[in-house]
Amino acid sequence: MTTSIPPDTDLGALPALPRDDEGPVFKAPWEAQAFAITLTLHLRGIFTWREWADALAAELAAVATRGEPDDGSHYYEHWLAALEKLVARKKLILGDVLERRVDEWDAAARATPHGKPIELPPR
Repeated sequence: MTTSIPPDTDLGALPALPRDDEGPVFKAPWEAQAFAITLTLHLRGIFTWREWADALAAELAAVATRGEPDDGSHYYEHWLAALEKLVARKKLILGDVLERRVDEWDAAARATPHGKPIELPPR
């Protein structure tokens, strides 16, 4: 699965990003959704692409410091963790609301059959 991104988005700032000749690639729909959320927040001016690249780099460095294996299979889990931290740091959502939404997302993802869209309960 691939997605198109605006030409002014510097993917070179994300050297570990799984991609092919057409752009980013995703193994599961939730990965594409996490990417799309990040891109949308960036395009809306919530954070610069440099801020995003730095947040993701910090998350990947923390993973390496903890000694977690780096085979690329958990890249978007780290992506999502970095996004959650950046959103919290920007105070876009309160911590308890974010935690509740993360739990709702996790439950919805686990309950959704492969290949079907993940639907979160209405707030």
